[in-house]
Amino acid sequence: MRQNTDPNRNHRFYSIYELMLYIICGVSIVYFAINGSYDKTFQAGLIMIVLLLLRGIMTWTKTELPPALYLSVLIFITITMMLANLFGMYGVIPYLDKIEHLLSGVILFFVGQFILNKLIKRKGIDSLPFNIIVWFSLFFAIAMAGMWEIYEFSVDHLFSLRSQNGSLTDTMWDIICGTVGAGATALYVMTKHIKIDKMN
Repeated sequence: MRQNTDPNRNHRFYSIYELMLYIICGVSIVYFAINGSYDKTFQAGLIMIVLLLLRGIMTWTKTELPPALYLSVLIFITITMMLANLFGMYGVIPYLDKIEHLLSGVILFFVGQFILNKLIKRKGIDSLPFNIIVWFSLFFAIAMAGMWEIYEFSVDHLFSLRSQNGSLTDTMWDIICGTVGAGATALYVMTKHIKIDKMN
């Protein structure tokens, strides 16, 4: 049975979700500014800037992210920047940092897949073997997990922050979680592809 999907309905849902994030950030800016929590005010403003940059990059590059990927990015911003940092959920939700890195592995896998598919179309190539796409996406996600830790390490040393808690163990667990998330996604995508091939 074919499943009926309405792209306009999905687009409206994502727009409403994104609008809600702007509203929450706007209310947070006012609330924290009144209460003198200027660091929280800055964090709320930073979330709005990230959302605007995401939308601006998509418009500038004339790139439309797949609906599931775009929603995943918005949810990731909600969890990492809003719930974890702005509302201080790190002390409430156990292992929230590791959950974030697991999710980042999943999202980065699909980002890698999206980038490679765009390059294939731009070069006029009909297609690549599916296993090459999966391997590229997996290695892309793992590489980005490492790059993020390099970024955190650099920022911590330049601005005397404690993103990595000064711990090599924390850094390695973050990379491992990102790798596990990407690896599980690669396994799922490959298994699904094999099942579809057998059905055809």
